[in-house]
Amino acid sequence: MRLDKFICKSTELNRAKAGDCIERGEVSVNGEPITDVRFQVHESNTIVFKGQRLVARPSRYIMLHKPLHTLSSNVDGDYPSLFRCIDIDRVEDLHIVGRLDADTTGLVLLTDDGRWSFDIIRPDKKCEKTYRVTLRDPITIDNSAEVIARFAQGLQLQNEKALTQPAKLEVVTPKEVRLTITEGKYHQVKRMFAAVGNRVNGLHREQIGDLSLDVKVGEWRYLSEEEVNQLSNPTPTYM
Repeated sequence: MRLDKFICKSTELNRAKAGDCIERGEVSVNGEPITDVRFQVHESNTIVFKGQRLVARPSRYIMLHKPLHTLSSNVDGDYPSLFRCIDIDRVEDLHIVGRLDADTTGLVLLTDDGRWSFDIIRPDKKCEKTYRVTLRDPITIDNSAEVIARFAQGLQLQNEKALTQPAKLEVVTPKEVRLTITEGKYHQVKRMFAAVGNRVNGLHREQIGDLSLDVKVGEWRYLSEEEVNQLSNPTPTYM
């Protein structure tokens, strides 16, 4: 964790004020003054500010049901930020674990634990994300086996050198499918269906790892300790 973030997590200072204190030499790590706000620290380090050893507040882990036309950002833009759905202290300390487009709904995770979020999004962890996808063109009985096989083998996306990782495609109805992937490339789901000559008309993320979305649109809840641990150690079911 960056030193300035640790200061924020263990005091009432915001990132700017924490940075000022660090640069003035008011913070020491294991007995050594540190003036680099980006210096990496661990909770086990002895971090002292103004004569007091700091202890970070417990990390927070949140599931949110992202509404349509909200931004995966902590500031408003063309649409409102999804952070408007969460009314808690120091919400600005949270970050989003895997963003969704403005026109995509469903499961979003938020936390102030950078190591935990990194373990979920890093490619070698192969944490599965499952989407319900509404399509422009139907997948028929005649071509469903071929389309499913292409997703399982990996697809060549435009401007990408390598094929996508194997993906699981389940046809629910001719125009609705469930897709499970372990990557998070830019607009990946939309680009995957474009690669097979189709178009995504609606996209909803319903599951990450073993965690299924279980709150209403715009609502959120804290994850249990068991859920947090499961997500940091995903077990792919088909990869």
